[in-house]
Formats: sequence, C-alpha cells, structure tokens
Amino acid sequence: MNLPNKITVSRILLIPVFMVIMLAPFDWGTLYAGETSIPVTHLAGAILFIIASTTDWIDGYYARKLNMVTNLGKFLDPLADKLLVSAALIILVELGLAPSWIVIIIISREFAVTGLRLVLAGEGEVVAANMLGKIKTWAQIIAISALLLHNIPFSYLSFPFADIALWVALFFTVYSGWDYFAKNKAALLSSK
Repeated sequence: MNLPNKITVSRILLIPVFMVIMLAPFDWGTLYAGETSIPVTHLAGAILFIIASTTDWIDGYYARKLNMVTNLGKFLDPLADKLLVSAALIILVELGLAPSWIVIIIISREFAVTGLRLVLAGEGEVVAANMLGKIKTWAQIIAISALLLHNIPFSYLSFPFADIALWVALFFTVYSGWDYFAKNKAALLSSK
C-alpha cells in the first residue's frame, strides 16, 4: 500500500476515535464564547474532524505529486470521505445540532453514488471523483466543522454561518449527485 492510500486509511481509522470523543459521556467542561457555549468534547471532536478532513487534500496531493494514483486510491478516497461525513452528520443529529431531514438527503445521495460506483466497478470501470464532487465534499466539511464548533466565531456577530453552510452543502450534495448520475447514465444502463 502506497503513502497516499495509507493516509486515506488513517482517515478511516480516525472515525471511531472521533465518535468516542463526541458521544461518550466525558465531561471535560464547557467553554464560552460570548453567549455561545461549547462542550470541550465538541471542540476536541471538531479539531479531530478537521484534521481527518485535511487528510483528503494531503492524500490527493501526494498521489498526484508522486505519481501514485491507483484504482484502490480512487475507490478508498471517496469511501473514506463518505464514512467520515456520514458519521459526523449522524452525530450532529444525535446532539440536536443538525436537522435529520437534511442529513437523510445527504447520506442517501452518498449511498446512491457509492452504489453506482460499485455497479460501474463490476463492469471494470473505476470512476474518480470529479471537481463538483470535491466541491460537495469541502462544502460538507465546512458545514460540519461550523456545526461542531457551535457556529463559533460567527456567533459573536449573530451570523448563522453554520446554518448557511449546511444549506450550501445540501445544494452541492444534490446537484453533484444529479450530475454524477447524468454523466454515468449510459454506462449504468448498459451494465448487465
């Protein structure tokens, strides 16, 4: 396994650690930013989520720079993104920080695109993420980070950045999913 793929696998391995920090009944105290409070566990979880999310850029950078792009990497990278984002979104619903209907739409799109990837892989075709999919992923990461941080520092300005970011992520999730299916419709219909 090459270096970029190891970095991708590290992202997957950070997911359970993130989940434990966010969901276990630890009481590390609470921080206050103006009128907004944030449990220290949420801050720690947000930092870990952001670190795990940056490995998405790092593994891609090294795969291209070192000419180590592989079919395994093309499969693992978006899978790792989907696992991390899905875990974070479900945790946000559990904590009452995100509406469940938006999370259901986002996760449903992720399952649908993963299913399409598996069908195409069965036909010997590995489809790498396109630019719209990358924008979708980063929109989701920004929204999730802002929600995990309880909208700090934007709460000082009473600006609902986290909520707006979630709507932007929802838009790009739906649009990129539609685009993905539209571009692969012929291959999907020709599969046996």
